[in-house]
Amino acid sequence: MAYDKLFSSGRIGNLELSNRIVMTPMEIGLAKFSGSASKEVSRYYYERARGGVGLIMTGITRVDNMTGVATPRQLSLAADYNIRSLRRMTDKIHTTEAKIFTQLHHPGRQNFTAMMYDWPLMTFLGSVIPGFGRLFGPLVKFYTWFLDKTWTPAVVAPSAVPCQHLNQKTRALSNREIKKIVRKFIRAAVRAKKAGFDGVEIHASHGYLIQQFLSPRTNKRTDEYGGSFENRFRFLKEILEGVKAACGKDYPVSVRLTVEEYYTDAEGDDRGIVLAEGLEFAKAVEASGADAINVSSATYETMNKWLEPVTYEPGWRKNLAAEVRKVVSIPVIAANLIRSPQQAEEQLNEGIQDFIGLGRPTIADPQWANKAKAGQEAMINSCINCLNCFESLNKNAWLAKPLECAVNPLFGHESDINNIPHDGEGKRAVVVGGGVAGLRAAGVLAKRGFTVTVLEKENKVGGQVNLAAAPPNKQRIRLAVEDMLVKLKAMNVDIQTGIEATAETVSRFKPDKVVLAAGSVPFMPPIPGKELPHVYSVNDILTDGVSLKGKKVLVAGSGLTGLETAEYLAEKGNRLTVIEMMDRIGPTAYHQNLHDVLEHLDHYQTEFLTSVRLEKIEEGSVLLRDMKSDEEVNVEADAVVLSIGNRRNDAMLADLKAVCNDVTVAGDSAQLGKIADAVKSGFEAGLS
Repeated sequence: MAYDKLFSSGRIGNLELSNRIVMTPMEIGLAKFSGSASKEVSRYYYERARGGVGLIMTGITRVDNMTGVATPRQLSLAADYNIRSLRRMTDKIHTTEAKIFTQLHHPGRQNFTAMMYDWPLMTFLGSVIPGFGRLFGPLVKFYTWFLDKTWTPAVVAPSAVPCQHLNQKTRALSNREIKKIVRKFIRAAVRAKKAGFDGVEIHASHGYLIQQFLSPRTNKRTDEYGGSFENRFRFLKEILEGVKAACGKDYPVSVRLTVEEYYTDAEGDDRGIVLAEGLEFAKAVEASGADAINVSSATYETMNKWLEPVTYEPGWRKNLAAEVRKVVSIPVIAANLIRSPQQAEEQLNEGIQDFIGLGRPTIADPQWANKAKAGQEAMINSCINCLNCFESLNKNAWLAKPLECAVNPLFGHESDINNIPHDGEGKRAVVVGGGVAGLRAAGVLAKRGFTVTVLEKENKVGGQVNLAAAPPNKQRIRLAVEDMLVKLKAMNVDIQTGIEATAETVSRFKPDKVVLAAGSVPFMPPIPGKELPHVYSVNDILTDGVSLKGKKVLVAGSGLTGLETAEYLAEKGNRLTVIEMMDRIGPTAYHQNLHDVLEHLDHYQTEFLTSVRLEKIEEGSVLLRDMKSDEEVNVEADAVVLSIGNRRNDAMLADLKAVCNDVTVAGDSAQLGKIADAVKSGFEAGLS
């Protein structure tokens, strides 16, 4: 398929772009503590520029080192000393056809008090102490404890309305402080121009400071910056007009704008920004001099409405961009959960938007644009919307590490892309297990020149991913396997299914290298009654080995797998009860995925019981023990599904070592984990 519109040139202000693909801003955690551009962050953006996008927008770039630090390793334009490194980065980008903007940002209330006021000190320590990243987490913990015992600073906002997601002490900015932050945005834009950026984007979305001024839910001020539409818009207006005055009217400025906050269950001002008012803000942004609007939505409190889990349909919120485009004449950029070149071309031809915003897809595959242009869509490494990127960013930030991509183990190591050795000629490798760990290992070994055979005992490859993709609207997860299969076929990897690997079958190949990636098997705890015929594992249910309809089903274990299995059963007309030993449902699940599945289960009126232990399974019921009162509770159940966890499947390791001197264990066979862990483990096994 030709993508004529997608790869036609376009303009933002006076800036001409080679195509309509905009890599939208995503914080990645690769900059230096000072906010300077590291070699890693420069290489990251360079690979995406080389990959064919028309415009790159950097992740959130801070304008304020005192109240505006959002993550430890974000880019910064809060001081002149960062200009030089950023200039080197933009110069490298400009050796390609791509252009680059930086996104100017202040988190406001969506921040942690531990990040307030201390960043000049952290920058100094990071510059003089080797290996400071390893000390960062303990230092922050100590600093937080010290502040708690002495003086706790507050995150800043238009009004003292805390973010319900982060629950941090929050104070209102003074009028003087507001004007100071306006000047900081303007000065940061001037530095961006000096650093060689082709333009800037002002971040007025996703619940950050500027949006907090715009929204009646968070702006309760009674001065010139609150109350009326004009007053709530004043903060953004002063920033936008100030940037244009300082940088010149021809210097391109985009505004990322939330036009709907999605507080759909609220009323009055608590409803926040609704689309009708969002469109008025869009018109005001154009009137104030913006050259483009990057349409988005939501806040941290409604995060799934802008950083969607896998269950959301691609393009589900494209109506927002379409409505904005009707009321403005400047170009409209929008992400809209766009996941394929076909979808991108269709939305351009439908007039939904002028430019295609791609965020997570460019993390998953730096060559997304080039592959689409060359008609190699099937070779694109697809984003599976698993949210591992954002989950790992939140976790790794306190370790001063970058985010991690579930399907791209080379993220953050772009300089290693072409460094896989070609040392396998004349050698043979056997991979036991066709899950994502085994398939990734097979791909790396094939790149090294090995002749590779994959042995999978089931009739199709995929392993645990097949289970993960079985619940409602989770099919996209399966792309983690299908994308690999396309590439493995191109590399002539021999995949044999329905083969139970043994030491004898493996030895017939006379392998020089063996990777054991046999996955895991369900853990069945020693509960009386577990052998009864109406007791099942998650695998029994999600492989369609067991069909339950119209039953009272009890699911033991409220990890994400248990909850998604419950949804799978609820959709088939069963009544569900989910039990959990801990005092809350989904104690280890990432909050976005947890919120998503709980929303679905609420629709089916699922019953949840926490702080209970499964004592015994009987015909037609289960015996539970309340772990707080120590009382026994009997609950009716026609069927019981145990989602207690898995154990490693590495039983044949010793036998394999007897037939091959080089055996590496990967995936769940080595260490239980998620798709991201399995992919990384398989990649490393293929290199070892």
